[in-house]
Amino acid sequence: MTAIPGLQLSNRSQRASRGAISFLMQQGVENPGVLSLAAGLVDPSTLPVELAQQQLTELLGDDSRARECLQYGTTPGSEHLRQEMLPFFATLEKTTSEELGLSSDDIVLTTGSQQLLALTCDALFDPGDICLVAAPTYFVFLGALEAVGARAISVKTDGDGMCPEALNETLADLEQKGELGRVKLIYLVSYYENPSGVSLATDRRKRIVELAKEWSKSHRLMILEDAAYRELQYDGEVYPSIWSFDADRQHVIYTQTFSKSFSPGVRVGFGILPEELKKPFSDLKGNDDFGSAHLNQRLMANVLLSGQYGEHVNQVKDSYTAKRDAMLAAADKYFSDIEGVTWEHPHGGLYVWMSLPENIPTGFDSRLFEEAVQRHNVMYVPGELCFAADAVERNHMRLSYGMLPPDRIDEGMRSLADAIRVIASQI
Repeated sequence: MTAIPGLQLSNRSQRASRGAISFLMQQGVENPGVLSLAAGLVDPSTLPVELAQQQLTELLGDDSRARECLQYGTTPGSEHLRQEMLPFFATLEKTTSEELGLSSDDIVLTTGSQQLLALTCDALFDPGDICLVAAPTYFVFLGALEAVGARAISVKTDGDGMCPEALNETLADLEQKGELGRVKLIYLVSYYENPSGVSLATDRRKRIVELAKEWSKSHRLMILEDAAYRELQYDGEVYPSIWSFDADRQHVIYTQTFSKSFSPGVRVGFGILPEELKKPFSDLKGNDDFGSAHLNQRLMANVLLSGQYGEHVNQVKDSYTAKRDAMLAAADKYFSDIEGVTWEHPHGGLYVWMSLPENIPTGFDSRLFEEAVQRHNVMYVPGELCFAADAVERNHMRLSYGMLPPDRIDEGMRSLADAIRVIASQI
């Protein structure tokens, strides 16, 4: 029997295969009894079952409207929802729809915000181009950059987010090396960052926009503001968007999602695009799907129109506030006596960033990961996944309080502390 030749995959598919999401999911499936402090899933108890049922019943109750909702939509997305996005976004920006200065044509609806991140990579990057990122940053976006052959370069980051002085120095260094022309994008998770829980300070938001304009020499340097967690604020300062500092609306791409605040199963996100990016994004999205799920977008439009969305978000925030507080209390209880362990105290989002002594690596191949998963039945996301290749740090963990109830969070944190003590005693 003649042997069948091996399949020749594209470079892009091979680069994408190195992502960590599949491994994390595999670990969850293979270890069903493990308490997951890794999963970035939302709290099942907050999912809007009754509200979704009510609005879907209304949408599908009329035969003509039901057929419209079940038909193809347009590539930019449902005009019903794009119109509703204007007052929704104006409220976030603490202004009116009229003063916002946007029309529905400036908005594209996507399959969650992740699709807009991928579209940005496709629209802006050729292999070898550069994206400047915080250290740490959202590891799935690092995978999207790698998939298109772009290079991620880290910029110094602290408890107030990316440091503008370091950004300026990085850009100057790249200019000196003759690589400024390859820098296309600055990527920032502006609110309660995944993974660190840090928010970019207000003065830094303004300064980074100024730097993007100052360094737009041979071409325009763009900023991608990923505001996925904007609505999940539990306390602390209310931040203006980075987008609000871009007066000419030409340097900031803004994206947000309803996955965390409403439902990840609905998979509705949106982007606000500068004029020159509208057609490229639409062309690329058209090739992918010629429009995200129309029924889901109509559902979100109805939810916003119903006036019940805000009440639902408040319930979600109440739930996550209790869970965040449970994780921080457990950290104080179980980790305070472990030398060299520190953690962030986020004011929103879904994550606590924990740092261990430098001699305790946390990666998938580390003794700690094996000890935690195999013998203490608890899982975390290794922090090294969240750094660009030029500045990897191996002694951090991203801990999520999204999925588990408070008592199980406490149990998971206790188990994780026990695993760390075992490894620390062996060093």
